[in-house]
Amino acid sequence: MPNQQKSASILNKTNSLVKARCKNFGPNKKQEISRLIFEIAKRENIPPSGVAASLDSDDFHDLKASLLKRRFPIAYAWQKNIRAYLAKPQISSNRDKADLRRKNFMPKRVFAESAVKESALLRRLRQKFPQAKVHYIDSLKAYIQSRPRFTTADYNLRRDRIFITRQQHDFFKKCPCTKNALSCGYHVFNLGFGCIFDCSYCYLQEYSNAPGIILPADTGAFFRDFPSYYRKNSTRNFRIGSGEFSDSLMLDDLSEYSPAIVDFMRGWRDAVFEFKTKSTNIANLLKAKHGGNIVVSWSLNPQGIIDKNEFFTASLAERLAAAVKIVSCGYRAGFHFDPIFYFSGWRKQYLAIVDSLFDKIKAKDIAWISLGTFRFSRGLKSVIEARFPDNRILDGELILGYDNKLRYPDRIRLEIYDFMIKALSRHCRKIPLYLCMEDISMWRELGISSPFY
Repeated sequence: MPNQQKSASILNKTNSLVKARCKNFGPNKKQEISRLIFEIAKRENIPPSGVAASLDSDDFHDLKASLLKRRFPIAYAWQKNIRAYLAKPQISSNRDKADLRRKNFMPKRVFAESAVKESALLRRLRQKFPQAKVHYIDSLKAYIQSRPRFTTADYNLRRDRIFITRQQHDFFKKCPCTKNALSCGYHVFNLGFGCIFDCSYCYLQEYSNAPGIILPADTGAFFRDFPSYYRKNSTRNFRIGSGEFSDSLMLDDLSEYSPAIVDFMRGWRDAVFEFKTKSTNIANLLKAKHGGNIVVSWSLNPQGIIDKNEFFTASLAERLAAAVKIVSCGYRAGFHFDPIFYFSGWRKQYLAIVDSLFDKIKAKDIAWISLGTFRFSRGLKSVIEARFPDNRILDGELILGYDNKLRYPDRIRLEIYDFMIKALSRHCRKIPLYLCMEDISMWRELGISSPFY
């Protein structure tokens, strides 16, 4: 049975069961009970009736408590006042489901702002994708305003459309650290928007105002504005990088951003620039002459997670092999264990990655390592369910955390971080290590502090 149909069947049976059993409940109470039964049935791969069979009370509070205990056993054992997010379960149409069949990136249409119609990037795109139809527009802003609001179905078509723009401002900002989290002091360089990869957990899926992959025609305005931004924000450990709203290197063979950035940063030796990627698109970097202040970083996860959640990206082995090539050219590499997932056998699989990493890369060639656990906004949950109906990552014990994002409970996150820190420390204790999007209490519990202050 197709995944959407299977989920629909579970939901229909759940709704019928709740309607019959909870006749006296109001709509909000029915919604909460339905959500819990739906998630338990999906997680345990049993029919909703199998979940209901274990319930021996028809009182709402008793029912909810029993279901919460079953849905979040670890969290419930440590805290009875679980902040569960129990939105109404819904089944979307097949149009909302991610299309994972077409791995190769072959855009059908290229939209270029009139101001950049003679750009070298547009010429390269024409040569690379001669089948793509080229359209000229006054501006991306005007194009977006003239269209209906973009939907999840439109997001699924983003790889069909490239927009070439003349970006003149809003290049820089401090990393938008989540509320109450300890900041690592990072700065973000906004270079383009949208990603040709398709990660089930990616927060870009929530953005409904991006019609496709957006690429600035060049980096000249960045070079113009960087000196002023740097003078206002410079610190002893000034770190800036691309990769927040796009993968830094996914189309670098076309954009040719990296050679220009590497060359420019040679004049700013007190600043460090980071390229973040899940690709192996490093050919331009291997040919560039750098000044020792460039870091190329990869996110790392078990291959099973990559296969089921990081579609169209390089394999774990390919990422590590690319890192070996990068450090052989004198660059430093960075590694982000983020997001880390909690599942049966997680310790063994993440330990294997750590050991493999240090088998291939010397500690002196690693600029930093970050740790972060799976987390996301409430709005993203329904998008993941719609685009990836067979996902298993939402089966985890994800409850509302200190920042109102869905996260693993404190006890699980502490267990993950403690294990990973010890695993990494077996190889080296001197590599800068930091937590991403974690509050100060978690840092203190682990006995670590930011390496960048």
